[in-house]
Amino acid sequence: MSDQSYDASLDLLRRLNPSNIKANLSHLIKLNPELSEDLLSSIDIPLSIQQDSKQNRKYLCCDYNRDLDSFRSPWSNVYYPQLPTSDEEESYVPAGQLRELETALNEAFDTYRDLYYDGGVSSVYLWNDDDKLESGFSGVVLLKKTNEEDSWDSIHVFECEVSGAKAEYKLTSTVILSLNEQGDGVNMNGNLVRQNSKTAPVVDGLTGHIVNIGSFIEDVESQLRNLLQQVYFDKNKDIVAELRSLVDLKKVSKDKLKQKELINALQ
Repeated sequence: MSDQSYDASLDLLRRLNPSNIKANLSHLIKLNPELSEDLLSSIDIPLSIQQDSKQNRKYLCCDYNRDLDSFRSPWSNVYYPQLPTSDEEESYVPAGQLRELETALNEAFDTYRDLYYDGGVSSVYLWNDDDKLESGFSGVVLLKKTNEEDSWDSIHVFECEVSGAKAEYKLTSTVILSLNEQGDGVNMNGNLVRQNSKTAPVVDGLTGHIVNIGSFIEDVESQLRNLLQQVYFDKNKDIVAELRSLVDLKKVSKDKLKQKELINALQ
């Protein structure tokens, strides 16, 4: 019954207005709390922003840096709000090489965000079982830019499998786009998901992973940006053109007929 409820919940969320995904997900969890973990880990929702009071920097919240109702900051490695002592001892906090790489990636993507987003917030979170890079690791790169009623959320979840001097990166990327025109009642909301993989040499340890992950996500984001241009904007142009032409349709029809007659004559 649990599997049926889970599948039904996913199907329902796919059919509802994506602009209300966060509220709809909350309603489903209230109806069936047993599905909470599965739904939160499966459904991408717009990222929320929280403040790290120790470092005085903003960071992004998602299921990957969550423990109970608290979220770990990548800048201080501390959960906000503070967890109860009993839960804090069991909460996940990266250390050693993994934490060093996480810190470096956050600085790198902070620069990337400034270059490509001209504002917004970015966060990177890593995790594995032993905090060592040679055993492989997983992570997520988050980017968010808001402008009044509009928002862009990028969620890049990756897995890195290290084999000798090479590493394979498996990436699942989601872009959540929300465009709302105030006063006109016009809005576009939706998301785009793509999976990619890449194998690359790891040169100079930490630096190699930073270069590989950074360039991989940069390329994928560029592809997703172009796909969104085609899916959202070019399609809307086609629809508008079908509804209202900028030129005389009779003239267009005559030109097409002349073109067809000319082609037939040449055959």
